[in-house]
Formats: sequence, C-alpha cells, structure tokens
Amino acid sequence: MAVRSQATTLVGGELSDAFNSDCPAREVLDHITSRWGVLILAALGSGPLRFSALSAMIGGISEKMLSQTLRTLVRDGLVARTVEPTTPPRVSYELTELGQGLAVSLGQFLDWVRAHAAEVVAAQERHDRQQG
Repeated sequence: MAVRSQATTLVGGELSDAFNSDCPAREVLDHITSRWGVLILAALGSGPLRFSALSAMIGGISEKMLSQTLRTLVRDGLVARTVEPTTPPRVSYELTELGQGLAVSLGQFLDWVRAHAAEVVAAQERHDRQQG
C-alpha cells in the first residue's frame, strides 16, 4: 500500500512534497528550520529590527551566520531588508506578508518547545541512563 505525504501541494504548477529530496519545498524547509532561521523569523515576529538588535536578541549567533541567514530569508521572500539613506545607512529587517503567515506557526512551535523542553530533557536523561 502506497503512503502519500499530506504535505503534497502545488508549487509553481508542480506537485510539491517535502519528503522528496528533489522537491523545492525541501530547500524551503531547510532554510526555515535551520539552526538560526527559526530564531530569526520568531524574533522578527514582533516587528522590524536592526541587525544589531537581532544579534543581541539571539544568543550565540555570529555576525557571519546572522548575515548569511538573513540573506537567505530575504531571497526566500520571508524577510524584507530596508535601507534608510542616512549616514551611516540604517538597515532594518522585517517579516514580509509571507513571513508573517509563517511566524504564526513558528510561534506555536516555539510555544510547544517551551512547554515541553523539561519533558524532553528528562526523556534524554532516562535514555542516557539506560544506555549506560
């Protein structure tokens, strides 16, 4: 019996299934759920932020990774980069309409993580004890 993904939808007129390694949805999934992508998107959920504010908010991210991940999310159409013509230029980042729709789901995901992190850590500790 064949099992089909419920994630199958139309993307660019073609079927999209993130379970298929050749599917464009896989790349989008990788960008959103990367180590820093989900945190950047969640941070921008409360409104526009400058690079320095994002860097300060997201503990442990290097400026290189923040810059690289922002470029990727801008390219994906999830984040907008705005440059104000001042000296020095003021650059801010905010979610696009597309990114705002995603931020709702990411917020629920992060709420689940916060609510269940202690249970996951306890399960890890039980597992590690059993493995000796």
